[in-house]
Amino acid sequence: MITLDTITLTFPDGDGRLTAVDRVSLAAHPGTVTGITGPSGSGKSSLLAVAATLIRPDAGRVLIDDVDATQLDAGEATELRRSRIGIVFQQSNLLPSLTATEQLTVMNELGAKHSRRNRGAASARADELLDAVGLADQRGKRPHQLSGGQRQRVNIARALMNDPSVLLVDEPTSALDQERGASIIELILRLTDERNTSTLLVTHDLVHLPRMHGVVHLVDGRITEVARAAA
Repeated sequence: MITLDTITLTFPDGDGRLTAVDRVSLAAHPGTVTGITGPSGSGKSSLLAVAATLIRPDAGRVLIDDVDATQLDAGEATELRRSRIGIVFQQSNLLPSLTATEQLTVMNELGAKHSRRNRGAASARADELLDAVGLADQRGKRPHQLSGGQRQRVNIARALMNDPSVLLVDEPTSALDQERGASIIELILRLTDERNTSTLLVTHDLVHLPRMHGVVHLVDGRITEVARAAA
């Protein structure tokens, strides 16, 4: 589970400070997707960066499985991201020279302990995840051989390689047409349910919001509306 408790985040702005996130509280429970929406510049991506422990807030708490990430040092925060958080960036940022399988298995090599010993298990998990996102027959393809929707599916599978309890997704449909975007949202909803992740999903696409388990609307860094799906 992830809980953001009264998060405030500011940035330098001339002689003062600009408030990007203003006392925001929200939560995502296991097996649910909470949508975060709002106009451009409303603080959505800044809030997600705080949730990902990439930025430390000025005030408030980020609780991930009861661990307050705001109290961790840089090394501890990195380990928390590696072990408990999956991040799906807006752009897939796939490495051009690597196949779909290698995009996933390389995650085993990035600072993890006993990476050589775990290579067999990482390869098996990569195959499992590519199958889960519908790309079992594309595992040997490189990014230029994949469609935009397929690259985003690899991006999602890569974020799940560490079996995270928390999944953070930033504008996953921004570069896709409506049909492909809908399939990506459906995939995230299904994987969240199957893998019992606590998912926060930033989106500008209002058509997808009724599918979410809950939605918060941000304006100027503040929550102006909270909606929950009907039972």
